[in-house]
Amino acid sequence: MPERTEISTLGEFGLIDHLTKNFELHNASTIVGVGDDAAVIDHFGKQTVITTDLLLEGIHFDLMYMPLKHLGYKSVIVNLSDVYAMNATPTQLTVSIGISNRFSVESLNEFYEGIYAACEKYNVDLIGGDTSSSQKGFVISVTAIGEVAADKFVKRSTANKGDLICVSGDLGGAFLGLTLLEREKNIYLENPKIQPDLEGEDFIVGRLLKPEARKDIIEFFDQQKLLPTAMMDISDGLSSEVLHICNQSNVGCVLYENKIPIAEETRSAAFKFNLDPTVCALNGGEDYELIFTVKQEDYEKIISNEKISIVGYIKDIEEGRKFISKGGNSFDITAQGWNALK
Repeated sequence: MPERTEISTLGEFGLIDHLTKNFELHNASTIVGVGDDAAVIDHFGKQTVITTDLLLEGIHFDLMYMPLKHLGYKSVIVNLSDVYAMNATPTQLTVSIGISNRFSVESLNEFYEGIYAACEKYNVDLIGGDTSSSQKGFVISVTAIGEVAADKFVKRSTANKGDLICVSGDLGGAFLGLTLLEREKNIYLENPKIQPDLEGEDFIVGRLLKPEARKDIIEFFDQQKLLPTAMMDISDGLSSEVLHICNQSNVGCVLYENKIPIAEETRSAAFKFNLDPTVCALNGGEDYELIFTVKQEDYEKIISNEKISIVGYIKDIEEGRKFISKGGNSFDITAQGWNALK
């Protein structure tokens, strides 16, 4: 049996000290980190970006198939993705958790190992947080802080007619990973003797359990001296996000089915579940890719990056928000993305 240390043996401050003792500072802008009444940061004349996310057990994650280390990693990534979506660089992070006594110190160590791994990979400093008791499962609140050169941040509301609509990476994989894990969970609950069958599905499971934030795309923009006209991350499906940009920019758009990037592993998994891969890409969630618009004159720069796909363009609002199928049929885009408040 693995060792189990009760949280009560450490107390709140002892627990925070224990979980954060190995965090080193990476950024010159971090003046005071964990361990004081508040952190102190100085962004040396750059503009500050702040985003926060609440993750609730049973709503946003299921510990039956989400390992705690992966959960810690993903809790960081979903916030960093929002910072990158502003064309900013994440620099600091706070993590607050609500826990019940079903968690041991060792299990929280695993969770923080994931946080630590993400902070190391993305060069981000953990500078604070809080712990509390929770009667409603595991509660996680993460706030990420980033910096961006003056007036280089990119909003959702600034797309213009004629702009190209682009996405990074590939879409739909995380939704299929969730579909697979939910199926295996239900089989297990009916018969605990049956082992989960995830053979050959590493790609879609990884897309759900260990997403990455698109730091590389923001670095590409900087190298190319390219500033998107509008941008956001894809957490609720492509159709939902493109409508956010259109609504906030007061424009129309057209998307082309044959331009949407879908990995072969995602496509084959969709067929196994009798699902349409395009529907998974449009309406699935949690891909944490970037959707952004650029001026047409940046076309050559964009096509030089094989990790970016041009999926459509911005039109006048009077022309609607249309989706053109492979067969050439035109449909109105509707948002059917995942909604935590359903």
